[in-house]
Amino acid sequence: MRSGFVPVVGRPNVGKSTLVNALVGSKVAITSSRPQTTRNTIRGILTEMDGETPLWQIVFVDTPGLHKPKTQLGNRLNSLVYGTLAEADAVVFLIDATQSIGPGDRLIAQRLKDARADVILAVNKTDKAAKPEVVAQLTEAAEWDFAGYVPVSALMAENLSPLIEELLARLPEGPMYYPADTTGDQPDHVLAGEIVREKFLEKLMEELPHSLAVVVDDMAEREDGLLTISARAIVERNSQKGIVIGKGGSMLKQAGSEAREELEVLFGTKVFLEMRVTVEPDWQRRPSSLDRLGFGV
Repeated sequence: MRSGFVPVVGRPNVGKSTLVNALVGSKVAITSSRPQTTRNTIRGILTEMDGETPLWQIVFVDTPGLHKPKTQLGNRLNSLVYGTLAEADAVVFLIDATQSIGPGDRLIAQRLKDARADVILAVNKTDKAAKPEVVAQLTEAAEWDFAGYVPVSALMAENLSPLIEELLARLPEGPMYYPADTTGDQPDHVLAGEIVREKFLEKLMEELPHSLAVVVDDMAEREDGLLTISARAIVERNSQKGIVIGKGGSMLKQAGSEAREELEVLFGTKVFLEMRVTVEPDWQRRPSSLDRLGFGV
């Protein structure tokens, strides 16, 4: 059988997490329109079976958006992305059909050339772009001379089969890395924390999402089946704490309610979600804080 690891790379907000979720067929990564939504490498696993016989397995690696870092966290996120290229059997380089190819795209393209990986360039958001825009993107990107080019809509899950076929043609013979019924590799407590963070992202002001982290301190199922989750939202300043809580606790209640509903669907049981907000000054810039919060390199 063919199998391998395929990082999905690109600038922030080009739709990498949405694409991985669409390819896998289930939610393994949170999504939002905010940069730095993805802060670690998340594996989404797609396996094709013929009865009990595995035919192939692709391990997609969702990565943070490559950007010009302004903090220690930004440096670590970029390092995570470049580190995934070392284990890559092929790479999906995602660009946005609704935006012009810019210096950030060209920098990533050069890094991929240097990595000598088989790269499939996917032009995303074809559902939002006119056909001439998509053609123009493909034509301009052709100068990079990558292994393949595929227009897709991650949001609408359109034209994904040609992308998968391009990748399969370049994967080596290999083992089953994950059981056939596995779609993601995030531990339950990490995924729960990310879902809570996702519910805040679209509700917060422009800069605050970068300063927010969510950690699940405890997660346990009671005898009656109720899943109790204790989550902590971490910000960098006291003024941010008030924003995350909201007037009369409104922000915390709304985000918590939305998260609880999704967590109940995800885990298939009733959930009691307890949330609090704490301040850890400048955690994005402190290596010790990043280590403690799980942003290792």
